Amino acid sequence: MDMFITLLPFLMFACLVPLLFSGYPIAFILGGVGLGFWGLAVAIGIENPNSFFLVVSRIFGGVVNKQILVAIPMFIFMGTMMERSGIARDLLNTLQLMTRRVPGGLALSVTLLGVILAATTGIIGASVVMMTLMALPVMLERGYDRALATGTIAASGTLGILLPPSIMLVVMADLLGTSAGGLFLAAIVPSLMLASFYLLYIFIRTSLNPALAPIQETDDTLPALTPGIIIRSFLPPLVLILAVLGSIFSGIATPTEASGVGAFGALVLARLRGELRYTVLRDVVEQATLTTTMLFGLFVGATAFSYVFALLGGHDQILHIIQSSGTSGWTVLLILMVAVFLLGFFFDWIEITLIILPVFAPIIAHLDFGGHLPDPGLTTMWFAILMAVNLQTSFLTPPFGFALFYMKGAAGNMVALKDIYRGIIPFVILQLLGLLAILMWPEIALWLPLNGR
Repeated sequence: MDMFITLLPFLMFACLVPLLFSGYPIAFILGGVGLGFWGLAVAIGIENPNSFFLVVSRIFGGVVNKQILVAIPMFIFMGTMMERSGIARDLLNTLQLMTRRVPGGLALSVTLLGVILAATTGIIGASVVMMTLMALPVMLERGYDRALATGTIAASGTLGILLPPSIMLVVMADLLGTSAGGLFLAAIVPSLMLASFYLLYIFIRTSLNPALAPIQETDDTLPALTPGIIIRSFLPPLVLILAVLGSIFSGIATPTEASGVGAFGALVLARLRGELRYTVLRDVVEQATLTTTMLFGLFVGATAFSYVFALLGGHDQILHIIQSSGTSGWTVLLILMVAVFLLGFFFDWIEITLIILPVFAPIIAHLDFGGHLPDPGLTTMWFAILMAVNLQTSFLTPPFGFALFYMKGAAGNMVALKDIYRGIIPFVILQLLGLLAILMWPEIALWLPLNGR
């Protein structure tokens, strides 16, 4: 019986993994496994029945009563409204004009658009679908290689998961009990580094093999490039970015307050463009509500699972095993990174985050990395950024990469799924190189938080 009690927390994961593949809603699986094992612990006499109310209290305090989570529906609303306002379409046309004589100019334009959309919307599905509908037909019409075109769009669309204001970073900040603004600062350099990797790869590859992305000197469908067009295209998203991120980094507003500023700013921009109609507003509110409901259902289930795991002594047992086995902090971290990457082939970022972070983040915070970090107090922040960069690959890796499904659904018969799979391989490798760089040089992620104190 003592051995069974010791193994009880690990049996929770043994039950969880096969159930995740059942197709049943993840929120119900997480909550159900947690409450089921709590009931088992009560039945064998190692838990007090009154501890049930501790689980309920943790859910209320950890999800329902957390003001930082208010930022999530606000940012979702902001991104959805920006999608419907037509700002992205104008940006892409202007970027095409600016890069038309550069090798791979249209692919470079799509990547730059992905960066701007990431900083204004942060919604992967919306970004990938929007860029697929706008850019993919044009790229194929101009003779772009199908793999290069699809890989560029899919990878650029996933930057929103990392570049602030990222919904994933808000979730991570809440799970880790740390500052969302601090994670936003830490994610800026890594996300721009990945975008630079994409741009450099596209430029070098298309320069070496121009047939992959033929240059089109003239395009009668686009107007002449003028300062007025540049200002009209870039000013609205830049104003919104400065309003949201500027208010956070300057200390004027918290991420929750800044999310309200962003949502209001998106409404103002839509009104100025004449797109703020009742039907548009209704659709945006409906989509934002459905997405928010799904996320908060997952929060409730994951909170119940992780708290029951802690009640059964899971954290202490894992830490004891690591310390008694003499396993180094580096070994534990590398095993976790490999596990997260492999999980990304089958699960979405939210599921992986809500399972891994509450269990392993407290353990990582107690491990020794031999003076590798400039400030050991930032170990948790470094781990969060490593997780975020790693989880970005989950949108691109088959068979369940959501960005691939979004693209295929929007592209229809324009491209085959094998073209999309072929196209994302170089970008996944670039993301893994970025992850390796942050592992080797933590200052990439920690320089801004250290200097922003």
